[in-house]
Amino acid sequence: MNKHAIWSWMPRLFHSFSLKQRIWFTFVILITAGLVATGSIAYLIASKEIQRNTMQSSQDTVNQSAQIVNERLKNIGTAVRALMFSDAFKQLMKDVQNKDSSSYFKSLTSLQYVFSQVKFNDSMIESILIATPIGDFYPTSSVRNNANSFYQSDMFKQFQLLKRGFWSKGHVDPFFTGNQRVISLVAEGVSEDSYIRNEPTNVYVVINVKEDDIRDLFMENLTDPNKHYYFVDSQGEDINYADRTQDRAFMQRPDFVEQLTDDSKGSFFYRDSDRKDYLVNYARLDVKDDWMIVGVQAKDKLLAKLNGIKQATTYVTIGFIVVSLFITNNLTLLLLKPLFRLQKLMKRVEENDLEVRFESVYKDEVSQVGFRFNRMLDEIKQLIADVTNRERDKRKAEIKALTAQMDPHFFYNTLNTIYCKSVLGENDDVNEMILALSNMFQLSLSGGRDVIPLADELDHVRQYLAIQQRSYENLFVFQMNVEPDLLACLVPKIIIQPLIENSILHGFKDMKSGGEIGLTARADGDWLHITVEDNGHGLVPELLRQSLLHPTTSKHGYALRNIYTRLQLYYGTEQRMEITTNEWDGARIELWLPRYEKEEDFHGSTS
Repeated sequence: MNKHAIWSWMPRLFHSFSLKQRIWFTFVILITAGLVATGSIAYLIASKEIQRNTMQSSQDTVNQSAQIVNERLKNIGTAVRALMFSDAFKQLMKDVQNKDSSSYFKSLTSLQYVFSQVKFNDSMIESILIATPIGDFYPTSSVRNNANSFYQSDMFKQFQLLKRGFWSKGHVDPFFTGNQRVISLVAEGVSEDSYIRNEPTNVYVVINVKEDDIRDLFMENLTDPNKHYYFVDSQGEDINYADRTQDRAFMQRPDFVEQLTDDSKGSFFYRDSDRKDYLVNYARLDVKDDWMIVGVQAKDKLLAKLNGIKQATTYVTIGFIVVSLFITNNLTLLLLKPLFRLQKLMKRVEENDLEVRFESVYKDEVSQVGFRFNRMLDEIKQLIADVTNRERDKRKAEIKALTAQMDPHFFYNTLNTIYCKSVLGENDDVNEMILALSNMFQLSLSGGRDVIPLADELDHVRQYLAIQQRSYENLFVFQMNVEPDLLACLVPKIIIQPLIENSILHGFKDMKSGGEIGLTARADGDWLHITVEDNGHGLVPELLRQSLLHPTTSKHGYALRNIYTRLQLYYGTEQRMEITTNEWDGARIELWLPRYEKEEDFHGSTS
């Protein structure tokens, strides 16, 4: 079969497909081409960004480590200057000027405190040596190797060559026993006179820093196992010893050293003799610009994340291609989309969401069903609103009826008590009781409101107690503890006074005196927590709770049932009433009510 036959056969095959198959085939080609192009572009962008970020992160790590070492070495230099400013060192310089060696031991002793302070301020300092023409001065805790004089050492020769202080590379300490590897700071001792005259003093201070501590310091934040770090000079030679790996071979190669420019920091890629690429980052120290910290990492490990991105991109592309095979089957969703949308709306209606509405720009049969569905929802919503309004009116009527059913015996007894006291000539009590009763009536009316501020309800309780304490003299005392912030909270009226009345009539029934009633109101989160308790004869909480849940015609516990029923009508389940006995075997009744301060919130919850 030649090429012409193949090209003529393919259109015929394509034309033989059904419409669904042609759409399927077209979508597969387009989606496959788009995904391959998108994946390739995304991989290229991601690879460049990851490489840039990784190189920057690697450089930042080396810079940070170099800064840490630089600051630590600066601090040691500062410690040397502090040593030279000490009184003991100044006296030593005078003795050197006067060539007076008779005070050697006195100066050695006075310098011990200075040495200890310098070593205390920086734990990396291994030893200190002050070389002078009249003798060497050092901490007595160190053992001096007298066989090696500073004035015959390589350090002295290097100082004479440089004519200034310097840091030396890592070496074995020649001036003290122990063969400790150290990095040394050598500085010339300065006095006030020598500084003014600009004359050499021939006094030298040597600070030996432990090489292990320097390495631990610059390696503290360099924990990447795929990267090696070195403390070297501009020729690639170690400042301190290092365990070189395979990249040791090129660290001192001329072509490698040439790329370590005089810039304070930098990075470059280096290819070794095995044609393996490495990322090299370096950062020079300020205290000695010939020293630097160098990081070396193989490029393949540096960009290892790209392999994962390449695999992920390939898998995602293949996955989307597979998904594209089934896209044409979902074209039917376009035709059935209005019906599916109507089905979702019906499910939301099942979840009591009556605000949903079907919308469509089409006029087909499914849309007509949806519009009729909307009209049905409007009728249902109107019916529910009507039922809700009737129930609200019914609940208000029940609340008013229950409020009006509070036992009127209190008023009868009060009037009888007022009459008796007027006959006995106790006019002051009569006046107070009549005024308190008048105030109670006024508070009970409360302008026709069903809910009043807690402050008004407490005033109602106070007026009631004023009457009862005149009626039952010396029978009880009353304590009230209310948080001031709660006085504005709205509560159903005449909700606390029946609880006080319950304590007086039932709790103190057989008592002549010694009764105590306590009323507290405090905030409990979002709740108003009201507690009324007494030290009377108590009650049986289980029987009262049964009477609340299963009302009877008995008058026993009538006031509590009335309150319980009213709370349910006002708050529904958003309230709680507990009846228990306290530690004195008296009654304790606790109410938890929502903290509402506006009538809109209150009626919003009861609606």
